[in-house]
Parts: sequence; C-alpha cells; structure tokens
Amino acid sequence: MIAVTGAAGFIGSCMVRKLNDEGHQALIVVDEFSRADKNRNLENKDFALKIDRADFIDWLEKNTDKVDFIYHLGARTDTTEQDVAIFDELNLNYSKAIWNICSEAQIPLVYASSAATYGLGELGYDDRHDIIEDLKPLNPYGRSKNDFDIWALQQSSKPPFWAGMKFFNVYGPNEYHKGRMASVIFHTVRQIKATGGMKLFRSHRSDFEDGQQSRDFVYIKDVIEVLYFFQQQFEAGKKISGLYNLGTGTARSFWDLASNTFKAMDLEPNISFIDTPADIRDTYQYFTEANMEKLKKAGYHKGFHSLEEGIDNYVRNYLKEEKIF
Repeated sequence: MIAVTGAAGFIGSCMVRKLNDEGHQALIVVDEFSRADKNRNLENKDFALKIDRADFIDWLEKNTDKVDFIYHLGARTDTTEQDVAIFDELNLNYSKAIWNICSEAQIPLVYASSAATYGLGELGYDDRHDIIEDLKPLNPYGRSKNDFDIWALQQSSKPPFWAGMKFFNVYGPNEYHKGRMASVIFHTVRQIKATGGMKLFRSHRSDFEDGQQSRDFVYIKDVIEVLYFFQQQFEAGKKISGLYNLGTGTARSFWDLASNTFKAMDLEPNISFIDTPADIRDTYQYFTEANMEKLKKAGYHKGFHSLEEGIDNYVRNYLKEEKIF
C-alpha cells in the first residue's frame, strides 16, 4: 500500500485523488482528522486505512511490510508561526522518524521541502546539494524544512529512493481550510466577491513597482503529476534521488495574478494597494523563480499550466462553487 501523510490537507488530498485516478485505491491516509473543513477534502476518495498523525510512527514501525511507498506531505506550514518547538516536533523530528524507518525497511520516500528554504534568494533558486547549508530561510518554517534537507543529505543510511520536493507557490483546489496561508488566488476571489476589488501589497523597495513583486506560481495539478512521476521512476529502477525544485521555472507578478483572476470571473480588474503588514515586511520575498533543469534532466518533460490556464481552471471549475478536487 501507499501511505500519504497530510492526506486531508491541500497537496496531500490532491495526491490521494491522483493516486486513485491511477488505480491506487488501497491507500493509507495519515493526518490529524479533527477539522471538518479539512476532512471534506477526502470525500469521494478511496483508501484502505485512516491513521491519526500521532499514531502513524508507531504503526509504521510495526507494519513496514504493508507499505510500498510513502508520500510525506504533512507539515506545519504557517510561515508566521514563531514557535520553533512546534516546527521541531512536526516538521523536523517527525520527518526524521519517517526517514529512519524508510531507511531500515527500504521503503521509498517522497517528502515535502519548500522554496521557503531559499530565503531572499541570495544564492539563487538552484536545487544544488552543495549550497543547502549556506541557505538563509527567513522564518522558523523555512528553517525547519532546510534543517531536514541538511540532515537528510548527511545520512549514510537512506531509503532505496528519496526525493525532497522544494514546492514553490502552489495554488489550486482543496485549500479552503488554509486561512491566511491559502494562495493569493484564493484570497483574491474571496475579496472580489466581498468588495468588488482586490488590494495587493504595495512595494516597499525602489527596484519593484507596486504589484510587480513576483513569484513562481505552480498549479496543484502539475505538482501531483511531478510527484507521481517520481514513483514511476522508482518503479522503473531509475536512481535519481535528491532534492528537486517544483515550480514552473517562470516568475509572474501579483498584478498578473490578480488581473487574470478578475478575467476568470468575467470581471474588469479593480486593483488597488495597501502597505505590506509590518510583521512580514522584513521577510517578504519580492521574487522567486525555480531553476527546473534538474527535474528535466531526471526525465520529466511534461508541460506546466501557464498562470492564465491554471487560474482559469481553478476559478471556473472549483472556486466558483467551492468544489473539491
């Protein structure tokens, strides 16, 4: 069976859908299942076992013979949380425990890292292993992800295959529960419905005009295609373990994002600006763009949705009526 942690969350639930669509119904879904808004993400999906996050490590230690592959996508992802102990427990130590079991039992592992590890991009956005220890994440979340990447690279005992995925700005269906951490597209639609307009953060740097702050926005349907690609590569005997960027390779501005969201809602753009909140201003990323050459060299040649295509699909098919993927 295939196990998916964070299975009721955004990326995890979409991965469960992808696995179901590929014929995998005997899944193990792992999460903290106390929230109805998250549990909705697993409606109409097939799985064999449902295990609480707190019980999974013990269960896995005793049942490694039942697990063929693990997608470890569960994490604390709040970039505004400052309690390092929370990230040590949920992102670092929990991931170490899964890695160690996978190494001992020789279970392949794909896990969620993050582009937050790159900080302000002082060293660029290259998924090279030799720069990992020199990266400067801007918050405890990013540091927890980078700390685990560093630790994983130092291990002499490894799973038979592993891939750490540096997710850039992922957007798409099943993020209804994420609150402040949901994508800007999600918040744009909500704000347009409520007020008829969208307020973007004003630039506080002279080298960026208002609205031209840019990120590498990647649609969730492309993300799960890449994740499944790595499972296929392992099954085909390809030895391509390592850290990988997962973006599109093209940065787009928040102005482009907002204007295309209005277009997908069949409305004329009504965009204004507000100051970036003081609590995130010093750690706000003005530009991110994934170097995707490593993934291409690993054999992944499918295209990615453009920002226009992804927003249109997301807004018209999901956000319009708040449907689940």
